[in-house]
Amino acid sequence: MSKKISVSALGEIAIEAGIEILKIYHQADFSEIVDFKADDSPLTTADKASHEVIMKRLEEKYPDIPIISEEGKDIDYATRKDWEYFWLVDPLDGTKEFIKKNGQFTVNIALIHNDKPVAGVIYTPVTEELYLAAKEGYAEDVEAGAYKQTLPTQPESISVNSKQQNLIAVRSSSHASEEEEDLLNRYGVTESISKGSSLKFCMVAEGKADIYYRHGPTMEWDTAAGQVVVECAGGRVLQGTGPESFVYNKESLRNGSFLVLSSLKTM
Repeated sequence: MSKKISVSALGEIAIEAGIEILKIYHQADFSEIVDFKADDSPLTTADKASHEVIMKRLEEKYPDIPIISEEGKDIDYATRKDWEYFWLVDPLDGTKEFIKKNGQFTVNIALIHNDKPVAGVIYTPVTEELYLAAKEGYAEDVEAGAYKQTLPTQPESISVNSKQQNLIAVRSSSHASEEEEDLLNRYGVTESISKGSSLKFCMVAEGKADIYYRHGPTMEWDTAAGQVVVECAGGRVLQGTGPESFVYNKESLRNGSFLVLSSLKTM
């Protein structure tokens, strides 16, 4: 039997974490900061503040579900390998976007069951946009599917595009590769837009883009919430260029390249 969780409660947790991030984001003057990886940098402080909120709230509401977070990732594989359920959290996704102050960073929370993402949220603190998703049987408060909520309005259902030509690719604001160019050409992409963080998944999920390819490694917390939002909206997230999807809670939490598609066939 699947474990049912409150997707709206996950959204509230992400929003609370986002409020803590914005306190630092809006106060900080980044112009004189040299080392953003320093323990006292605004980026590190915001990351930790978000992490602490999420950990506290998830542990209060779901004390029986363990958590892997980018900020607290050092959990031995021997300890976690038999977990049936766990939370996978990126408390601040979009490091470069945070530093650039372009607003395109997110809070990502996903529920993993048997090594697959089954529910999750992505929140953009600056724009107050919240993406929510759950697969059949995992949410106690919403129908299975993907939703977008722009605060303070109510969530609305979203779905991927079904078009097969004049495709739009969403591409990283900070990462590009020759392999990406080749693949997008093969799919006949005619237009591309740039976006940071996990928002690229959301662009495909809500039908504003048709394809997103990332060449090179990411971590499991970078993709889990985005994957469940895309899949619940009718799309697919594939390892490399397919046909299999990601498996989570590997001994190494590193992912390889991946391809996000709307309703397209793989090449």
